[in-house]
Amino acid sequence: MKKIGIIGGSGFTGGELIRLVLNHPAVDLDFVYSTTRPGTLLSDTHADLLGQTDIRFTDTVNPSVDALFLCLGHGHSNAFLDKHPLSAETVVIDLSNEFRLQADASYQEKHFVYGLPEFQREQIEQAQYIANPGCFATAIQLALLPLAQNQMIQDSVHINAVTGSTGAGVGLSPTTHFSWRNQNASWYKPFTHQHLDEIGETLFSSQDSQELLFLPQRGNFTRGIFATAYTRFEGSLDHAQECYQDFYQGHPFTQLSQKEIHLKQIVNTNQCHLHLHQHKDYLMITSVLDNLLKGASGQAIQNLNLVMGWEETLGLHLKATHF
Repeated sequence: MKKIGIIGGSGFTGGELIRLVLNHPAVDLDFVYSTTRPGTLLSDTHADLLGQTDIRFTDTVNPSVDALFLCLGHGHSNAFLDKHPLSAETVVIDLSNEFRLQADASYQEKHFVYGLPEFQREQIEQAQYIANPGCFATAIQLALLPLAQNQMIQDSVHINAVTGSTGAGVGLSPTTHFSWRNQNASWYKPFTHQHLDEIGETLFSSQDSQELLFLPQRGNFTRGIFATAYTRFEGSLDHAQECYQDFYQGHPFTQLSQKEIHLKQIVNTNQCHLHLHQHKDYLMITSVLDNLLKGASGQAIQNLNLVMGWEETLGLHLKATHF
């Protein structure tokens, strides 16, 4: 059994990661670090864990755990690693945006590998330091990777994606409060969302980069991302579907559906479902995933499985909330 540490376990992403680790057959949860809740039961923060564990938050770090997950706010991972040196053998998986871009991937002679398994599973298997992708970035990259890898994106890509309120984190703000979010819809950060940089680095080289016109929206639901992307496309729908089937063959968490898809298929799972639709000379790709699982904590466990040489799906056989 491998010993696991979690840094920052009080938010939505940290809570999901705790649940996955507690139910993973090959790991033991050694500690969950928090500077604001040391000594309190995990179940005091995550009430569904009542009776599932008697572990308490701690302000002490065990530097010799086999793997450490960083679930800190964006911009805090570097400072934590500076203050808490780890064993040379510890695997580090960071869920913030701190090490995702190539320009930021190096830290004290250590290199963080971008952790999108469908993009570079072999590199992840050999890595010790993983930068877990963002939730929007995962949904959009999985929607467009087969086209990009086959050099079939020749024009601007228009992207519209709706996310649940958990994508904004556990802290309340005017746009996450129930009274504002319920029966409401709005956009934010049009064309400038922070995930665009990592998406662009994965999909394009500097020579063939195409414009990504991304409009993120807030949905009046709690979890999930429903994304559509469309671009001009010269081929047939059958050819596009064949490219997607070939590209994702052997990747257990990304599935191409011949039917229209919806959020309830994937909420509470580590799955991403895709659907293709052609209209005249445009191809539209729909992508749906759970922002807290395939978009965050589930993908982090998937990356751990790959680094450890385990079955990629270990601990991730989760049932969708389909009804």
